[in-house]
Amino acid sequence: MQSRSSSAVAATPDQLAAVDAAISRLATMRGACLPMMHAIQAELGFVPHEAVQRIADSLNLSRADVHGVLTYYHDFRSEAPGCHVLKVCRAESCQAMGSEKLEDHLCEKHGVAMGETCADGEVTVEPVYCLGNCALSPAVMLDGKVYGRVSAERLDALLQRAKKSTGGQS
Repeated sequence: MQSRSSSAVAATPDQLAAVDAAISRLATMRGACLPMMHAIQAELGFVPHEAVQRIADSLNLSRADVHGVLTYYHDFRSEAPGCHVLKVCRAESCQAMGSEKLEDHLCEKHGVAMGETCADGEVTVEPVYCLGNCALSPAVMLDGKVYGRVSAERLDALLQRAKKSTGGQS
């Protein structure tokens, strides 16, 4: 597997409608920029590039202001994620117990690096800076579920099971 290109894909009309609905619903809220982005990402799984200008226009902000907020917070995505999202903990405990080896394994065996999506679109790998599971380091979160004491073999099994659940290749 190789990672997909990070070139931007235009948002669909349905995605733009979801963006506009979130903006309309939250435009009068004080400090609405972050709530708008959270609502859009909750609905779509990411904040499309087209949303930046729309949010800026609705809040009388510059495009740069909104882009700055979007890129400052690590949890926001500006590209659609894969079918499965794998978050690898990078906190000190997990690093000490081998999370960097897991990252290397993902690159070598699965062809995907931190911040990328596999070429088949199945898995997006993202960093996280603590999952609160330090006693069971190294920890990962796959599709919202935390796993501890993750070895390369266990990671492979988790990914294989996740891919099978969506009909992906192992």
